[in-house]
Amino acid sequence: MVQVPAWGRRRAEARTVRSPGLAVVFGEYQVVNVRDLDRCEGEVTPEALKAAGLIATLRKPVKILGQGEMEKKLSVSAHRFSKSAAAKIEAAGGSVEVIGTAAEDAS
Repeated sequence: MVQVPAWGRRRAEARTVRSPGLAVVFGEYQVVNVRDLDRCEGEVTPEALKAAGLIATLRKPVKILGQGEMEKKLSVSAHRFSKSAAAKIEAAGGSVEVIGTAAEDAS
């Protein structure tokens, strides 16, 4: 068996060990920023976001974040919204609708 130096093992562990908090923030939701919503027209749903190429799949819930500015009046439906995203959408004259996930609908 080949001996691996201690510093080599530690680097390998650092690459493979993940913080459990990161999975909660990034693993559950597909995030879309307010600035990206200008690519959509009218009513923005997860289906419309997928058609616009802003999310990869409809199987994961969508969270709208507040980075950027919004110029269009849109009706946005998503599973979660940050406070700043909801405020920016409503300030532009649009509306916010929180939709449930399949797991929440079953309970």
